[in-house]
Amino acid sequence: MPPKTSPSSVSTGFAYARADFQQLVDDALKFAAQIGATDAGAEVSEGVGLSVSVRKGEIENVERNRDKSISVSVYIGQRRGNASTSDFSRTALEQTVRAAHDIARFTADDPAAGLPDAADLALGEAATRDLDLFHPWAIDAAGAAEIAQRCERAALTLDPRITNSEGAGVSAQQSHFFAGNSRGFRGGYASSRHSLSVAPIASLPGRRGDDMQRDAWYSSMRSADQLASPEAVGRYAAERALSRLKSRKVKTCEVPVLFESTIAAGLLGAYVQATSGGALYRKSSFLLDSLGKRVLAKHIDIHEDPHQLRGKASAPFDDEGVVTRARDIVKGGVAQGYFLSSYSARKLGMRTTGHAGGSQNLMLSSRLTQPGDDLAAMLRKLDRGLFVIELMGQGVNPVTGDYSRGAAGFWVERGRIVHPVNEITIAGNLKQMFKGIVAVGADAYTTGGKTIGSVLVDSMKIAGS
Repeated sequence: MPPKTSPSSVSTGFAYARADFQQLVDDALKFAAQIGATDAGAEVSEGVGLSVSVRKGEIENVERNRDKSISVSVYIGQRRGNASTSDFSRTALEQTVRAAHDIARFTADDPAAGLPDAADLALGEAATRDLDLFHPWAIDAAGAAEIAQRCERAALTLDPRITNSEGAGVSAQQSHFFAGNSRGFRGGYASSRHSLSVAPIASLPGRRGDDMQRDAWYSSMRSADQLASPEAVGRYAAERALSRLKSRKVKTCEVPVLFESTIAAGLLGAYVQATSGGALYRKSSFLLDSLGKRVLAKHIDIHEDPHQLRGKASAPFDDEGVVTRARDIVKGGVAQGYFLSSYSARKLGMRTTGHAGGSQNLMLSSRLTQPGDDLAAMLRKLDRGLFVIELMGQGVNPVTGDYSRGAAGFWVERGRIVHPVNEITIAGNLKQMFKGIVAVGADAYTTGGKTIGSVLVDSMKIAGS
């Protein structure tokens, strides 16, 4: 087993140092070559974390996680085998490499299988680029519980109509990995992700069974000192729950729909899915053969920046070791590129775009957006229609683009919210919805690796009463 970390590394919470991981990768690749592999790749990772949840001021759960893994891929020509283990001993490592080799021996040839081409790999400085992703949080269970309690207390004390809570939670997570392959790639880094959340419940006095509304809010950052304050998160979650009291249906109609920035990221996610290699080569996408064609409204751009400092989806290289690059995904509504891994690129007769593992820090913007286009301005642009703040269900057909989701939000007349709405369904087709984007707000919000403002779509069907 590799030696443990030096005392200077203990503050990270990791049990293994980067040098340990490098040695394990080198040993795996060397042994794979010795037993007949024509190519091989290996990745070693470790993650540690703390999660604490409270409800009504009392601690409910304290969870500590610690996991580690070695994953090995072995190629015999164009036959691939993969195996993994959580045992870092020399014997277990060799057994894992042999298992991957045996799987490859009995796997059929796949013309698209293989490591990335050497020309696409992140080598030298490209593999060691520091994106400021690692900010360990030295917090114990008592400290995490105190923050969660402050957050929940702020929600519960905001208004007498906040009568209950599904709880609040704090999570501190950090991990590191190192990967390499037989074509010269070596790279790895540490990263962290910390979060705070709460879900209060509002009800009207004497009518708890008739009108009870729940909402939630959270803050998630690479560094704990960038998290929103517990009180701010709690108050905002409570305000959201209160705003939904006295919700009712609306009549079935066809009107413009404004998606809140927090859920508009789902539209961007649907675009990524439709233009990802797996969906394209399987022909299970409504955006087949869309390169160079208009797929969104003419004023819409989508830009990707994988090297954003502290970005939630930043990476100097993808899951295969392919170098990542900033690029325009959509320009003036026209598709400029897909999201391809080495495998999907070969299936399509194209070149990898460095997206094994997904997209990296996307931002959707409109050339029509003005600095003053906050939510109030977007409601005025909506004029009469539905403002959606929650979606339910998974009613998206990736082949046809048909879209149907349960929704909740607010009915808007003359640019002002009239009343909350629930128990309705919104429906349309993503092809038309993408081209029917009228405006994007300046109220940009980052959800995971996607940044987008509120999005106004010209027309959707509302199924209500």
